[in-house]
Amino acid sequence: MAIDLALCNGCSACVAACYIENNVPVVGRKDHLKGREMSWLRIEPFYGEAGEVEFLPMLCQQCHSAPCETVCPVYAAYHNPEGLNVQVYNRCVGTRYCSNNCPYKVRRFNWFWHRWEKPLNRMLNPELQARGAGVMEKCTFCIQRIRAAKDKAKDGSRPVRSGEVTTACAQSCPTGAITFGNLLDPESQVYRLAHSGRAYRVFEGLGTDPSVYYLRGEKSGPEKKSHG
Repeated sequence: MAIDLALCNGCSACVAACYIENNVPVVGRKDHLKGREMSWLRIEPFYGEAGEVEFLPMLCQQCHSAPCETVCPVYAAYHNPEGLNVQVYNRCVGTRYCSNNCPYKVRRFNWFWHRWEKPLNRMLNPELQARGAGVMEKCTFCIQRIRAAKDKAKDGSRPVRSGEVTTACAQSCPTGAITFGNLLDPESQVYRLAHSGRAYRVFEGLGTDPSVYYLRGEKSGPEKKSHG
């Protein structure tokens, strides 16, 4: 994944799309202040001395050397063949070691059983497994969409085409700031962005080898873009 910070305006459409696509519960202001928020994706604002503001969408970085995986005593967090850092919900015992060891602080713990009363339960995505109390969860790069695209390609006896699958956050971004694709494909847009001169990775020096590349935002002042 590549995220162009020069295009991100902090609208949080990606955050809302993630909530809807992945059945992420809304905990409310009270529990949010207690540190019990469940959002898989958050917007980090950065304010400059000249009054400019830039936004950075922070989600699971899908690290190739993920510090969350090595501390899980029951191997609930593991690396799948697609190179994603995924979670076995039924195996998780809720030690929260993975959350403590994540430098990006993007793993969420279910303090309660979250319920959707009728008719709100009709809006839930049936392609996702329910997460109960005492279980960790986080961004999966919309793995249900990846699996659906792979199944469709398998039925057609062909590989997954470039651009055939995208995440909910990338699909909903009104400015096109988020690009999803195969980082191993030199012909893909995400590969070109990741190898551009503006690309960098957050906390790369920690040796986590993250899979999310950020493109540095252009210097902006009051005379340029306004974010309200």
